Amino acid sequence: MKKLKALDQHEVIERGVDALYKELGPAEARRFIALTHPSRREDSVARHRRWQASLKKDDFFNTMRKEYRKAKKAAKK
Repeated sequence: MKKLKALDQHEVIERGVDALYKELGPAEARRFIALTHPSRREDSVARHRRWQASLKKDDFFNTMRKEYRKAKKAAKK
């Protein structure tokens, strides 16, 4: 029995894209790669809206200002 070796992520992507280009051609392969799955997008939007609804506006902006000042101070060093 032949032992299978898992491909690294780069090689999987490269082989997959090569197969798409070979089977579909460049234009349709790019079109396929650009497609988004509607349910994943809807889930993402719903999750983001739930996160936004859970925020306390004043706390959020205070935290953002604090982080901004810290990053700005670090960049000056």
